[in-house]
Amino acid sequence: MRVEDAILNRRAYRALERVEIGDDTVHELAEAARLSASCFNNQPWNYVFVCDPEMLEKMKDVMSKGNEWTFRASMIAAVFSKKKDDCVIKNREYHLFDTGMATAFMILRATELGLVAHPIAGFSEKKVKDVLGIPEEYTVITLVIFGLHSKEPEKILEEKTLKTEKERPERKKVEEFVHFDRY
Repeated sequence: MRVEDAILNRRAYRALERVEIGDDTVHELAEAARLSASCFNNQPWNYVFVCDPEMLEKMKDVMSKGNEWTFRASMIAAVFSKKKDDCVIKNREYHLFDTGMATAFMILRATELGLVAHPIAGFSEKKVKDVLGIPEEYTVITLVIFGLHSKEPEKILEEKTLKTEKERPERKKVEEFVHFDRY
């Protein structure tokens, strides 16, 4: 698959089916993240890949209301970093950007492998840290929910969510966010 195809095929589906995600797949996803660029090559990103059924069960308690669809996850990756592990240049903190780029590489690789990789914001950072043993000084940036896209979303999702499963949500036009020479 070409990068362009991975970008076009990537979707944040919520209707998931469970699939076995083995160590080889986790290694491929981590390798994609590892190759991302970062400020002075600091590579500030950290991931906890949660695959164990008992741990996935514990992760249900960290989710915000409305994210019950994540309970069908085959794997959840906690994405985290800390400010002191990356560049701070004139108050610009790069750890969030650099970790985001690495995670985007991982998401595109997951798409190429036929997986859904859906990053979410609806979780309790404190609970995630408690469940996964992540030290306090880190920022949990996102959780990425992995699985296969379900062929039967009607049985899994509420009516209001079904439309986004069937059609890509409208995207801004390029002209709305691209500026030439000046804002």
